[in-house]
Amino acid sequence: MPENHHYASRTLRVKRMRSRDPSEIFRSSSPLELFFDLIFAVSVSLASAQLVDAETHANVAGGLVAYLMVFFAVWWAWMNFTWFASAFDADDWLYRVLALTQMAGVVILAVGTTPAMTEGDFHLIIAGYVVMRLALVVQWIRASRSHAGLRKTALRYAVGIVVVQVFWVCYPLAPADWALPVFLVLVACELLVPIIAERAGQNPWHPEHIADRYGSFTLIVLGESVLASTVAAANAFENASQLLQFSLLGVGGFILVAGLWWVYFSSDASVWLRRRTAPMIFGYGHYFVFAAAGAYSAGFKVLLDHEAGNSGLTSAMAVATLSVPVSIFLLGVWALILRHCLRGFFKWAFPVGALFIAVAPLLPQLTPTDASDVQIVVISVLGAAAIMVALVVLIEASGVRETDEHGAAAQVA
Repeated sequence: MPENHHYASRTLRVKRMRSRDPSEIFRSSSPLELFFDLIFAVSVSLASAQLVDAETHANVAGGLVAYLMVFFAVWWAWMNFTWFASAFDADDWLYRVLALTQMAGVVILAVGTTPAMTEGDFHLIIAGYVVMRLALVVQWIRASRSHAGLRKTALRYAVGIVVVQVFWVCYPLAPADWALPVFLVLVACELLVPIIAERAGQNPWHPEHIADRYGSFTLIVLGESVLASTVAAANAFENASQLLQFSLLGVGGFILVAGLWWVYFSSDASVWLRRRTAPMIFGYGHYFVFAAAGAYSAGFKVLLDHEAGNSGLTSAMAVATLSVPVSIFLLGVWALILRHCLRGFFKWAFPVGALFIAVAPLLPQLTPTDASDVQIVVISVLGAAAIMVALVVLIEASGVRETDEHGAAAQVA
């Protein structure tokens, strides 16, 4: 059969999976990638819902551990597909089928979220995770056959993923007392696969595309928080006796989530991604940013349950389920993006402000009069919102959004 530049087989219409151009102009998320994100958002939403249930019943520590374990499976599968698709994307029928297979694995994982977080039963989670990972292995094998220069890298990815999946399948056999340590060891093994594979040659990922993909997923996760704020407004009208409290909480919640969006998209992350050590730090560090965004959504719902009298938490703890995730999100964005472009006073004032949001539950104690539980919650949330506004003003005053073509922060006149 004569060689064809575009297709490995005229009959099957399967393209050669050639690498994408890392300097391609106007590279953005494809419809398939956006659909992929929406499927993953289902898992994030279900994990957040289970975190709400745990925190509402005062099982904060246990709920957080289970949430972070489940969220790792969601985030890591999403991240691996994202970086692969930035380097290779044939967009033929086989590529789409394999991507949809990964989405099917996400659905299985989503179904397993509840038993994993409530009963510690990870069988469905692992089944869905393995489906997602093995589908990606086939993609890596395709890449190895189509790109001689990156064959060694692609095969290292494929072999590394398969080996770790064998251990994941055996994970349910671990004794209950060893479940968490074994989980952390397997997480470390997963994180090592890209590091080892990329030593054979770096994949041609696209900086602007990666920044766009992470931005898209951030928007989807923050959308869950916007929904929580909307629920607050709806509850305000359904609970006439608490109209003012719910209205103020809704306003404070919206200001916080709007501030998270403002901060995240205040600088072009692709500028810093071009640095030699940046990709791994940027990719891995977003676990905390994404997990915090999902936890914020849960925290807001916990706060509403507390105000409705359906929570076993104290007022300070209920506010902390909201303020601490906000603080972690802001500190994560600062560490991954903003610290590279903020200068002088602005560079260090931002993380200090983010830390102040974490201790927002303590704000009512600074007031001279005794406050009721309702007042503690409202004052704390509005105080956190006020600090968020101050951080946004700080970013605008720094001139960080006024950057030149080289990504250097413009000096404010």
